Amino acid sequence: MHEALTIGQLSARSGVAPSALRYYERLGLIRSHRTGGNQRRYARAELRRVAFIRISQQVGVSLDEIRAALDSLPSSRTPTPDDWAALSRAWRDRLDEKIRLLGKLRDDLDGCIGCGCLSLQRCTLYNPADSLAAEGPGARLMLPRPDADRASA
Repeated sequence: MHEALTIGQLSARSGVAPSALRYYERLGLIRSHRTGGNQRRYARAELRRVAFIRISQQVGVSLDEIRAALDSLPSSRTPTPDDWAALSRAWRDRLDEKIRLLGKLRDDLDGCIGCGCLSLQRCTLYNPADSLAAEGPGARLMLPRPDADRASA
């Protein structure tokens, strides 16, 4: 069996600061055991969990959602590739929606800024007379509309 990692080793290998690792542990995202001298030791499998946390955060997934996903992995053993694949399948729709939104943002944001008005309240192109305010808060042209889901069903 591989030797457990110290917090410094896990930090160096993962690129995550020790303070962030302690925070992840406090939230229950990663686990350590303590030595007789009360020092943290991490199983090497925690590297994969930390990598998953980092990349998930980079694409805008909340720590609560990350915790829920990690909680779906077995706690009694190191997760297998099949365990990770099941987690991936569970997130597929959510990630596909995020990809769709990012693509829409990339493709449409210049149109909003491109007209030069920089104001959705005064915009005569996309939002004349602030007509989108009646639909509710937020980026109405970017976010999925509830009525659009019903219309396509």
